[in-house]
Amino acid sequence: MVQENKKKNVKKPSPRRSGLSRFGSVVKWMFILGIIGILFVGGAAAGYVTSMVKDEPVRSEEMIQQQVGQNAITGFAYFRDGAPIGQLRTEEDRRLIQYNDIPQIIIDAVLAIEDNNFNEHNGVDFKGTLRAVKQKILNESVQTGGSTLTQQLARRVFLNLDRTEDRKAKEILLSLRLERFLTKQEILTAYLNKVPFGNGSNGYNVFGIKAASKGIFGLDDLDKLNIAQAAYLAGLPQLPSAYSAFNGVGEFNAKAFNRAMDRQQLVLRRMLEENKITTSQYDEALKFDIKSSLAPHTKKAYATYPYLMMETERKASEILLSLNEKKNSTDDTTSSSDNAVLLEEARQQLMTGGYRVYTTIDKKVYSAMHSISEDSSNFTKDSKTKGVEQTAGILINNKTGAILGMIEGRDFNIEQMNYATQMVRQPGSTMKPISAYLPALDAGLIQPAGIVDDAPIILKDGGKGFHIPKNANNRYQGLVTARYALNKSLNLPALKLFNEKVGIEDAWTFTKKLGITTLTEDDYRAQTGVIGGLRYGTSVEELTNAYSAIGNQGAFNDAYMIEKIVDSEGKIVYQHKVNPEQVFSKQTAYLMTDMLRTVITEGTASTVRRNYKHFKDVPIVGKTGSTQNYGDVWFMGYTPDVTLGMWVGYKEQINTLTGDTQKRQAQTLWAKVMNAVIDKQPDLFVTDKFTQPEGIVKKTVSAYSGKLPTALTDKFTTDLFNTKYVPKDSDDGISKAKYITYNGVNYLPLEGTPEDFLKEKIVVKRDKPIQDLVKELLAAFPKMKDHKSLEYYMPADAKTDFPTEVDPRVDDGAAPSAPRNVSVSYSTGKAVISFSPSGSPDVVGYRLYRSLNGGAFQKQAVIMADESKVFSPGTPASANATFYVSAVDVAGNETGSGSVAGGITPTPEATPTPDQQPETTPPTDSESTPGEDIEIPGTILPTPTSTPTGEGSSNGNSNSGTDGNTTGNH
Repeated sequence: MVQENKKKNVKKPSPRRSGLSRFGSVVKWMFILGIIGILFVGGAAAGYVTSMVKDEPVRSEEMIQQQVGQNAITGFAYFRDGAPIGQLRTEEDRRLIQYNDIPQIIIDAVLAIEDNNFNEHNGVDFKGTLRAVKQKILNESVQTGGSTLTQQLARRVFLNLDRTEDRKAKEILLSLRLERFLTKQEILTAYLNKVPFGNGSNGYNVFGIKAASKGIFGLDDLDKLNIAQAAYLAGLPQLPSAYSAFNGVGEFNAKAFNRAMDRQQLVLRRMLEENKITTSQYDEALKFDIKSSLAPHTKKAYATYPYLMMETERKASEILLSLNEKKNSTDDTTSSSDNAVLLEEARQQLMTGGYRVYTTIDKKVYSAMHSISEDSSNFTKDSKTKGVEQTAGILINNKTGAILGMIEGRDFNIEQMNYATQMVRQPGSTMKPISAYLPALDAGLIQPAGIVDDAPIILKDGGKGFHIPKNANNRYQGLVTARYALNKSLNLPALKLFNEKVGIEDAWTFTKKLGITTLTEDDYRAQTGVIGGLRYGTSVEELTNAYSAIGNQGAFNDAYMIEKIVDSEGKIVYQHKVNPEQVFSKQTAYLMTDMLRTVITEGTASTVRRNYKHFKDVPIVGKTGSTQNYGDVWFMGYTPDVTLGMWVGYKEQINTLTGDTQKRQAQTLWAKVMNAVIDKQPDLFVTDKFTQPEGIVKKTVSAYSGKLPTALTDKFTTDLFNTKYVPKDSDDGISKAKYITYNGVNYLPLEGTPEDFLKEKIVVKRDKPIQDLVKELLAAFPKMKDHKSLEYYMPADAKTDFPTEVDPRVDDGAAPSAPRNVSVSYSTGKAVISFSPSGSPDVVGYRLYRSLNGGAFQKQAVIMADESKVFSPGTPASANATFYVSAVDVAGNETGSGSVAGGITPTPEATPTPDQQPETTPPTDSESTPGEDIEIPGTILPTPTSTPTGEGSSNGNSNSGTDGNTTGNH
């Protein structure tokens, strides 16, 4: 039984497993392990990719659309007639194009070489990527690259171009997202607007197919590109710098061109392989001479017109800033630093926004003006210490204010500052019409025939001292007409109009209405501001602009250079509007114009008079100006149609102009520039005369007062008047008086003063009698650091002044001491008696007595105490004559000289009565008195009918033609 049980417990052996069963098991486990491995690797890869793109933002459709559509578009500037000046400053030239404007041949060429599966893939071409890897590993001759157009676009728009480990992953993910939100057409168009193509023939980097076509082949219309040219352009984006036929300045680069041609042939082969062209088209394209079809070399606009492009950029940026402020409702409290930032932002907006800026600059005018400034023979040789003699000029249309041309400086490579618009310098005498004569004329305070006193004015010098301005000719001419004062650019009449009649505050208010913006608070205390004594000065542009208002009959238009600005979509975002403001009357403008006419025909503008060639056809008027020591010289002149302002000087005002040529240089250049402009652009000069408005009459008035003549009036002047201000009062500027002259001043005589020392003539009544001027001068002298003698400050007509005070000399009760050192000499056979004065302070004058052949002494002549101690009686040497001199005091006491020529003892005669007095020596020209027959300044002269020869009238050449404003301590 036990045995049986043991058998029952013994296990039977299991049958052997078949080989097929074992193989299936292995496969099963390998599959499981493979799945696990794939999941592991995939997870690791996904983790790795995730780690690379974890910082990359997930861009929305709106953001993608916005960034893909964002382009820095090239802007351009244009002349007045629409001709291009050039590309606005940027190293890029980018011009956008729409998909419908891209020729199929361009699309075929680009896709053939860059992405032949573009229309099939979803942003990433894995087959192409593997092919590119194989080509790279095997170092095949044809390297197609693995990135699709979509990837290239994603890289250019969203990523930088550095080759980093994570860039490819980001690029692939972005490409997939781009394909989700953009159509194939949008992607291709964006690509062809953004990729670089190397340099154009002007040296700019061209971006986008349209800019490439223009920059490399000179073709604006892409439809004009042939297959060879399209293939050439399609091959460039891979390595634009290596394939660029032009370098950074637009010069031909043969090596790079040859590389580009190899690339072009590859593009043509790929097009043939892709059946985009036929064999005959392929052969024809290979034969085409690409090199001969390249655009000719051109300079960048900033090389051809550097000043003009910079000024266009500056003014257009200011306009865009203004538009931005209006759009954003920005207030006026922006700080200067904030404003500078905003201005720079506006400039960047202009540079990259594809704006087209249309200027007012006339190309012919601009070229004509620069033909003068760029000719070194027109200028003084450069100085080692002073530098280059600089110049600036600007030409403005009177009717609109449009700037037609300018000279910004001699050489942009030497000085980049625009001397015409950015420089501020002292204007000298060119301010006289603007701030003195114009406001005075318009208010009726003066007319061309009005009388002004060219006599000293004593001004405070800012401290406790005084300052006495003077004229360039170092003399004071006394009472003259306003026309004459302006003709000769006399300083004192202008200063008196500015300070006393108009007043500084009203003068500057008037000046600001004419566009002068550089005046400061300090200038309201600048008593010499009207002759150039300003805190800073003014610019050539603003001063020329002010003068153009006179040519526009008193209507001021703010000068402008930008006519309109058009954005990249063709919308006009800015259009200038002419908005004239009538600052002064047409009558005032005409009177000022006529006064400025005689500045040229009779006054300081003699150089313009000699050099201007178009008097018969184009009338001109103008005003000279120069600053102290000739640090600056100016000429402001205009025709009925345009105004031209010219300045000459050195960069540093301390470096002065010397010699007659330099001092007249502004006039010389003005005439040359105006001649050149008229020759090159005569259509600008359509008006052959300055039109006289209603309300202007010609009137003859007293040359003493500018009022209506009376029976006593013996000098007259005829000139133009505004009918509103024709004088109604009679001449009160003269009177008949008996007086005595002492130290050049007329006084009422003391009782007892001998009649033979008195004068009874017509004398002049002036606003400030000479006696008062003398008192002021004597009071000021002790407080002045430096001054001339009292006699220096006496105006030429001081001895004709009406006496208002009694002779200051007082009788000391005794006879005067006798004259000393009496001697006789002979000049040209005539006796000359000289002597030393009496030492008595109350001497009124001296008498000369003569004896012939031993006869009685008779009085021959008298001279005043302050005159030269010389008698010239005209006695011939052959006469047996003896002389002596006596001193006479204010009470009539007389003492003869102690010794006399000839040794005969003097026996003085009694003082004769007035009707027995011998004639005295006639006055010299510098002492002319009322009643003499002399030419009166201010008479209207006809406009010259031929080119002036420089001979002019008797008054025309008495001045050197310059008017340096020597103003003492100012």
